[in-house]
Amino acid sequence: MDVDTMVGTELRRLRRRRPEVTGSVLAGTDGLLISSDLPATDATHLAALAAASFGLGHRVADTVRRGAFRESVVRTDAGAVVTYPAGRNALLTLVATPEADLEVLHADARAVASRAGSALDRSTARVGATPVPQAHATLAVRTPMAGLPRRAPHHTWRRPPV
Repeated sequence: MDVDTMVGTELRRLRRRRPEVTGSVLAGTDGLLISSDLPATDATHLAALAAASFGLGHRVADTVRRGAFRESVVRTDAGAVVTYPAGRNALLTLVATPEADLEVLHADARAVASRAGSALDRSTARVGATPVPQAHATLAVRTPMAGLPRRAPHHTWRRPPV
């Protein structure tokens, strides 16, 4: 079974086992969509937002030195959105109803994330994901004005002498 089929099967099985899960997205840590089981929401936007949420959560976890990032939970009036790391380069994001028992869901979702992440990590095909950078690595030096071409000085109109 190829990786795409295996990942799609895992996402569909999770939704069948957990009726409180209304959709799922597997995305790269760079925000690119890998696989989706979302019926209505734009999966590409959710993939990008999940990557941003993961990046922030990963950085916070590293800064406070309380262990590795495990999940990001956003609770809303209409349910919850939970993001889990899936292997080295992917994220599993679930959209759940308000009735969802997140503690029970976490165990099942982490198992799915682990299986899908392992399959993606073993895969030789690139899935569009890039590794997470070191949290305390030096930031790139940006000089936005250095790359711009120099313009000739702007001359203003002057009134001719009378």
